[in-house]
Formats: sequence, C-alpha cells, structure tokens
Amino acid sequence: MGDRDTLSSRQIPFMKLSDGSPGSLTAPPKPLSNELKAGDRATARFAVQGNVVITGGAGTLGLSAARALLEHGASGCCLWDLESTLRSSQADVLALAKDFPKVRVFGVAVDVTDAAEVAEGVQSVVQTLGSIEHLFCFAGIVGVVSAIDMTDAQWRKTLDVNTTGAFLCAQAAAKQMSKQGTGGCSVTLTASISAHRVNFPQPQVAYNVSKAAIVALKSSLAAEWANYGIRVNSLSPGYMDTILNAGGGALEEARGVWASRNPMGRMGAVGELDGMCVLLASRAGSYINGADMVIDGGAVVF
Repeated sequence: MGDRDTLSSRQIPFMKLSDGSPGSLTAPPKPLSNELKAGDRATARFAVQGNVVITGGAGTLGLSAARALLEHGASGCCLWDLESTLRSSQADVLALAKDFPKVRVFGVAVDVTDAAEVAEGVQSVVQTLGSIEHLFCFAGIVGVVSAIDMTDAQWRKTLDVNTTGAFLCAQAAAKQMSKQGTGGCSVTLTASISAHRVNFPQPQVAYNVSKAAIVALKSSLAAEWANYGIRVNSLSPGYMDTILNAGGGALEEARGVWASRNPMGRMGAVGELDGMCVLLASRAGSYINGADMVIDGGAVVF
C-alpha cells in the first residue's frame, strides 16, 4: 500500500488540554499573603523560582538576562553556548558567578542544532542543579544575503540554528520539565520584529522566515504543553545595540535607517529585554501563555 493509500485510514493523536482545576498543573497560584509588607509583596510578585537554562547564554543579551533572573531569585543558572563563545566570554561568566556566590552559575558547551548535545546539556544541568524550571532561547544567527543570490546552504543554516535549534532545546527541556511533574515551568523563545514585517534596508529573507516560524512554534507548543504546567511564550525584540548590529562604520548608514523608522529614534539597549524575561519566568506572568512580546520602541507600528 502506498503512502497516499494510507491517508484514508490514518489516525492522529489529539492534544490534551488542562482543565485548570486546583489539582492540575495549570491551577492559579495561591494569593500572596496580606500579612506581607508592601515591599515584600512586590518582591514576591516578581520572584523567579527554580533553575534557569539560557541558550546563547554567553552572549551579551543572554548574560544580561541571566543576571536579572538571578537578581530576582533564580536558584541556579546554566549558560549554553558554543565552546568558542564560552571561552571568549569566560571573564564575564566568572564575574557573573562571583556576584552570586550562593547560587550555582556555570556554562556548558552545546551546539543547539545537535540533538545529542542538547540532550547531554539537559542531563548536565539536572545532574548539577537537580531540575530545570525555565528555558530562555537566545541562540541565533543572522545572514544578510539577497534572496536571488542565496545558496541553499545559507538558507538551511539560518533555519537550522534559529528555528530547529530552538525547537530541539525546547523539546528537550520540556521532556525534563514534564518528568518533574511540578508545573510552574516556562519556555521563552526569541523571535524578532523580523517575524512581523520585512526588514529595511538589508535583505535577510532566511532570518525573517526563521523568526516568523518561531512565532508559530511558540503558539503550537503553548497549546500542547500547558497540560504539563509549561508556559511557552516568545520575545520579538527590535534592533538591539549589541555586537551583532555594531559593525563599526560599515553599518552606520543602516543604523541610521533603523533609528529613523523607529518612533523612539534609537535601537534597544542591552538590559531592555530583561524585565520581560523576569515577568515571563515569575508568578507575575503565571497566566501569560502563547504570547509574543514585541519589544521594539514601536518600530512595527509603521
């Protein structure tokens, strides 16, 4: 029987949604005690509980998010990145660990496109920290190539790192989170304003498609995994002022165009994603699931 002939008799799995009951993993959090002082209630509202894994964690945005999550109470933090990046950022990783001496902060070399390395990364985190409660996927690459000149290898690599890599990490983390059976977990993917509109003036079709796929991935995983007590959301940053968009004088003209098309007239500064990361990992974000958070100074309004 051919593949087409089997379609008439195929069976498909069905999603299982949570009922939100008190005994489920999607039950609302218990109210904060009225006996707490106002300052303590504010702290508890944005407290991050459990261990955090950050892919692309040795990069500028990953390290900044890690610091914010640790400041808000994360009990452990593992930074996943390429071995070369971990080496070049070793001083920054050690400084982060030194600033939080009571918390285990460490790096693990992981190629997010390699399922075996991702699985080993999860095991390393569990062996060291005991569990994973929150995953943030910052690992990604960008390629600025005209669509008509792009090779299939360039296309595939961008989607492999940005989209497939994010899925493999999310899937591996979710398997561990579901095994823990505790609920209160979150996965935050990184999309982009490039998922919502065409960039200008640079052509980067593969990147745009890879990030649009992340928005769809976020929605699908949010639907499938809520029953396990896992919320899945995404960030869609605008142009951030990191090494990716520095480029010295070579990018000055492009940077000027980006700023001129933004109501706030500038790029995002390192640290301006951190508050959203804390929100999505804390009890303040306990009912946020399947959302894409656009953080771009208003760039996509045009």
